[in-house]
Amino acid sequence: MFKVAVVGDKDSILAFKALGVDVFPVYDHEEARRTVDTIARNNYGIIFITEQIASLIPDTIERYNKEIIPAVILIPSNQGTLNIGMSRINNNVEKAVGSNIL
Repeated sequence: MFKVAVVGDKDSILAFKALGVDVFPVYDHEEARRTVDTIARNNYGIIFITEQIASLIPDTIERYNKEIIPAVILIPSNQGTLNIGMSRINNNVEKAVGSNIL
């Protein structure tokens, strides 16, 4: 059975702890990269990452996009959205369907 994790700044991810999700606050790109790599190796099937943190580690996000597990899903932080997550969804839908239906 796979676990679920959330990576981001402390203020944005703390609420996920109440839902029973493992939270991993990070503060810079090196710590974010190490944390995501460690989580991916430790039986996590879904990793939610705030868009602000994901923008600091695009190469790491891209590497996990090519893997089936873990699924890396970008979410907005408490500071708002950068529209990176929605852009990824649009690209994936277009790739699967052949045109942008959203």
